[in-house]
Amino acid sequence: MNFIDVARCFVTGIALFIPACLFAAESKPNILLILADDVGSDAIGCYGGRSYPTPHIDALAKGGMKFNHAYAMPVCHPTRVCLMTGRYPFRFGKAGSKWGDFPRDAEGITIGNRMQQAGYATAVTGKWQLCMMKNDKQHPSRVGFDEWCLFGWHEGGRYHHPLIYQNGSLRDDASSLYGPEVYADFLIDFMKRSHNAGKPFFAYYPMALCHDVTDDLKDEHVAYYKYGRWMTYGEMIASMDDMVGKVVASLNEMGVRDNTLIIFTTDNGTPAASYLTVNENGKMVRPKVVSVQNGKIVPGGKGKLDDTGTRVPLIANWPGHIKAGTEVDDMVDMSDYLPTVAEIAGLKEADVPRDGISFAPVLFGQPDHRKTREWIYIELRNKSCVRSPDWKLYRDGRFYNLQQDPGEKSSLKADLLTGEAKQNHAELTKVLRELQGPLTQP
Repeated sequence: MNFIDVARCFVTGIALFIPACLFAAESKPNILLILADDVGSDAIGCYGGRSYPTPHIDALAKGGMKFNHAYAMPVCHPTRVCLMTGRYPFRFGKAGSKWGDFPRDAEGITIGNRMQQAGYATAVTGKWQLCMMKNDKQHPSRVGFDEWCLFGWHEGGRYHHPLIYQNGSLRDDASSLYGPEVYADFLIDFMKRSHNAGKPFFAYYPMALCHDVTDDLKDEHVAYYKYGRWMTYGEMIASMDDMVGKVVASLNEMGVRDNTLIIFTTDNGTPAASYLTVNENGKMVRPKVVSVQNGKIVPGGKGKLDDTGTRVPLIANWPGHIKAGTEVDDMVDMSDYLPTVAEIAGLKEADVPRDGISFAPVLFGQPDHRKTREWIYIELRNKSCVRSPDWKLYRDGRFYNLQQDPGEKSSLKADLLTGEAKQNHAELTKVLRELQGPLTQP
């Protein structure tokens, strides 16, 4: 569309939609994508959570857009594969569900690779869990990140006396440091250097917080926080919010806040329990985690395929571009982030099949220009389901009316369905039937 076409639209009164990709191609906004760990919507104040103050995250929602129907996989690994590739893990066969690994077929087509193609400086900091870093110190570079600062998953601590790999080398100065501060400081330094170099940045921040400490180190435990214990879940939530506030404040100090899109979400629901200390027998003790949300007690549901395990916060904030105080019911799942940031970065759709659908038009107040997402998909090992806002169908046949039965207590019998229930069952059955096999190149 050239200038004459645009002028003609205004003169004739034809409604004009300028796609986000055209807008972004001129300005190349910075993008900060935050993925907190083990934090359900129940733990966030702006979602009705009352157990843990989250003022910095709530401020992002107040000044931006809050999604009511954002979903993740029930646990961290499949969520990360999905976010990184824009594909559901089963699309990669066994390689997509191998814990702590990443499909070789996905190298070169990830969210990091795409942002490099758009001319962005890229970095990742915090939790990786897509390889054993000690065995593959250059893995982040192959999937699109120029720089990285990541703790050694199942190798050592992530919080106190952390074991951290930075740009391919093990840091020798971190033993007295607090991991989350290290990850945040690294990210801030990267953003400053990129800005000073005149290059837009894509900062992926999969936080270590608020997952509890590593529990499988041989004959040892990671360092305590203080008082002979690790951090409580509430203390981790407070630290998570502080780190978000710290990074956002740095954008203001750099003078780039108005040209930076911040997306905050999480990888799965709140955990049912969190390691706190070690008893007299040397066994790690894991107290239960319970939140209060909208006046109701909500036990942590990580690992479950219901809302307590999969419904997560999603907040987008970009001053002057995303209307403050907006609340939307559009459905988003983890496959949608890659096509969204790629569109905002000005990229055309690549000849790479994805499951995700860009929600950039929703962010910019043009939801009618988004391809309709009528369902989201959830999987964990050999379990899977699809859901619309009001209905949910598991591959094993269980079917729920979520408006009447949000806790999924009583499955509806397929042979007794009528009317709307029967129609929705048929539609979701068709979706599950078609969600089979790998996505291959055209």
